[in-house]
Amino acid sequence: MKNQTLVLFLIFFSFLESNICEAKLNGTQDDGLVDEVHAGVILDMGLWQGKVIQSCLSMAVSDFYRLHKSYNVRVTLHVRNSQGDPFRALSAALNLLEDAKVGAILGGQTSLEAKFLAEFGDKNKIPVISFSSTPRSFPMFSTKSPFFVQIGDDQTSQIKGVAALIGLYKWRKVILIHQENYDLDSDNDGAMSHMTALLEEKNIHISFVSAINAASSEDEEIIEQLHELKTLQTNVFIVHLSHSLASRLFVHAKRLGMISKGYAWIVTSKSMNHFDSRDSSILDSMQGVIGFRSYIPPSNELHNFTSRLRRKFNYADQTPYAMHAVQLNLGLLAYDVAWSLAKAAERVVVKVRRTIKLDARSNSSDLAIDETSIYMYRSILLQELLRSNFKGLGGEFRFINGKLISNEFEIVNVISGGEKRVGFCTSTGRITIEIYEPDHRRQLSDITNNLESIIWPGGSLTIPQGRMMQTSGKILRIGVPVARYPQLVEVTYDPSTNATYVSGFCIEVFKAALQGLNYQVLYEFIPIFVDANGISAGIYNDLIHQVYLKNFDAVVGDTTITAGRSSYVDFTMSYTDIGVGIVAPNQNKDMWIIFKPLTRQLWLTIFGFLILSRLVIWLIEVQTPRQANDGPRLPPQPSGFSSILVGRWEQLGNKWSMYVAAVSVFVLFILSSSYTATLASMMTVQRIQLNSKTSYIGYMEGSNIMKGAFISNLNFENYTLKPFRTVQDMATALSKGSENGGVSAILDEIPYIKIFLARYSSDNSLVKSMSTTNGFGFVFPKGSPLVPDISREIARLRESGRLDMLENAWFKSQTSLTSGVNKVDDNVRPLTPTNFGGLFLISGLLSGVAFLVFQIPLLYQYLHVVNNWIMNRAIVWRQVHLFMKIFRTMRSVQSAAVHSQRVEIMT
Repeated sequence: MKNQTLVLFLIFFSFLESNICEAKLNGTQDDGLVDEVHAGVILDMGLWQGKVIQSCLSMAVSDFYRLHKSYNVRVTLHVRNSQGDPFRALSAALNLLEDAKVGAILGGQTSLEAKFLAEFGDKNKIPVISFSSTPRSFPMFSTKSPFFVQIGDDQTSQIKGVAALIGLYKWRKVILIHQENYDLDSDNDGAMSHMTALLEEKNIHISFVSAINAASSEDEEIIEQLHELKTLQTNVFIVHLSHSLASRLFVHAKRLGMISKGYAWIVTSKSMNHFDSRDSSILDSMQGVIGFRSYIPPSNELHNFTSRLRRKFNYADQTPYAMHAVQLNLGLLAYDVAWSLAKAAERVVVKVRRTIKLDARSNSSDLAIDETSIYMYRSILLQELLRSNFKGLGGEFRFINGKLISNEFEIVNVISGGEKRVGFCTSTGRITIEIYEPDHRRQLSDITNNLESIIWPGGSLTIPQGRMMQTSGKILRIGVPVARYPQLVEVTYDPSTNATYVSGFCIEVFKAALQGLNYQVLYEFIPIFVDANGISAGIYNDLIHQVYLKNFDAVVGDTTITAGRSSYVDFTMSYTDIGVGIVAPNQNKDMWIIFKPLTRQLWLTIFGFLILSRLVIWLIEVQTPRQANDGPRLPPQPSGFSSILVGRWEQLGNKWSMYVAAVSVFVLFILSSSYTATLASMMTVQRIQLNSKTSYIGYMEGSNIMKGAFISNLNFENYTLKPFRTVQDMATALSKGSENGGVSAILDEIPYIKIFLARYSSDNSLVKSMSTTNGFGFVFPKGSPLVPDISREIARLRESGRLDMLENAWFKSQTSLTSGVNKVDDNVRPLTPTNFGGLFLISGLLSGVAFLVFQIPLLYQYLHVVNNWIMNRAIVWRQVHLFMKIFRTMRSVQSAAVHSQRVEIMT
């Protein structure tokens, strides 16, 4: 049906467009320049709304020119009756354009009329001012229409306000009730999709959408829908219906007990604007309902105007809301639009006349308005209209990005006396408690934390939780075991009143989790498997099996989560630490423990390092010449780490020896710190040896720990288990030790270990822990809807830190608690040279470099001496060689002389 109507509209619109173009070319004005602006008005005059809008437009034009007599331009209204038919509205627009030569069209009360007129204005470049309240963000206005101006209430801000109200009360799920229309003239689909998107954006989940046929005159469908809604767990409803349909809905909801304690109803302005507190039947069925209604700021001008309007329509009631708020609100908007149009017309005619005169001078033509000038005239009129900014009867009248800013909504609470205002919703969707008007300018107060007190359905002052478990009034029977530690669960009896009281960490966590739920759960604690002395007389597996047999609805206590139990019941998230731990006495009896932080190899390495460092310092100092005035050497005096290397820093005469000493002192500081930390660890918790045949391990009788599996996981080879019935007996045995008939360690789950150490932490410590259990959880039957909700609340308690606060309050309240649970590894290994290999390497390199740098000048002097010696040696050899030559010469001369003498003698 919708598609066929749209096809007919397109064919008809094409026919109209051709006639309009012809009319534009043939219908120019005779004189070219006028002092009158024609505006078309298209309304459904068969409705009160149309009559009110038409009257307000006429009164506005009359009032404006009565107060502004100096204005030369007059706005003339041409009214056409659309009779609620979109095609008649389109035909009326064509008639106004052809005959009246209008420059703007006011109309479009319904979404479909607004759609048709928006297309018409876009094709013919004529401003269309619509009274429809459908936001332009809806699919109905998905196309761009620059000549379309909407002045009706924007539902977007109201939807944001509804989402803000739901968020204010921390409701996470709602049910949406809307009416289903089967005609084309409906913006319901777009409104619902837009509302759903905004709510989901605020993390508000719509758990169910109920659509009621608006055309149905019978109430069976409404009753059937209400029966279905009553079976759901969500009890927060958003009603987006017409006033007549909403009235029928609330009458039947009252009969079905849905207007009672625990429910919350939020009504949009679609029906709340028509609410009449004088109708006692409707008022009685809507007790406690919260509604959004268009807000009209009071003023003297508004009072005078409404009085005139009431007299015109013969209204006897003097209250502003005797005329429905939707009619009055649209009437005030129409009044302000007429004023805005009159102001814009005065400016437009001046601008158009100036522009046409300039064009005429440049073109040397007459002052006739052609088609281009007509489009320019309408465009300027639209621009001037969008620049309007004044305080009208309906509030501030101003456009932002081509859209009239929305006025606020008031939030009202329907009560027995009628209604009361509890707050406001701003144009941005913000909830505030009051509005005031300083300096004649409306502003919002900063009080946004809450609304005024609200009376909810059933006369309750308690905020509904938003969700209700459908237990048919049943109170949950919760079994409570008697724990061996009263800090976890403690059951006490009052003989005088025969009352039973349950307390403890597990109980407090369960109550805190229920407080965070957005629905109410009724329950009672029932201690089970308790003998006459108040001691547990059964095992936990039997207790949990009672939930499977449906003898109990839940179990709250120190119940460990296991795979076997999870096969027939459901557990919530663990609210304690997971795993098991071993507690052993602090044993510090080794007289040679001071040598154990370092291995033998590391001790020898340190001694070698000290000797090598002292040798390097000595080699540098012994080669350093001393001045005569240095004075005598002082006797060595110890000074911290430096006393190991040098007697006093003043004795060092070379900067390089000081550098080597500083590096060595730094290494000794690191070694000393590491030694102290390791020795402290060894003296705090010494490694216990539980693999001997004489070592025993204690555990609580009835503990859930599986003996072989857990012990083997902890690498115990030869062991003997000893059960204990009380915590005191276990602590006494632990203090005696295995040699004296006690135990060397106790094995239990981490929550029990924490409570044990809270009382006996001075002599014992946690030496090992393993994540071999899953912690404690609350037990529920398979498929219980409470399991995911309580698990979610436990996670929130842990994230917020409240779970730790409860644990500290119950586990660490004993005065003997000094250190809590110390999670120290049971295998504290001594330090080896490998741990400091990098340190020794770096210090050795630095010392070697310092020594070599110091030796460079000495090497230079040594080479100089050697070189001189070599040069002197060459000179000596030359002198010796010359001497030998002279000696040989002299010897030869002497030999010759002797020989001559001999010859002479012989002769």
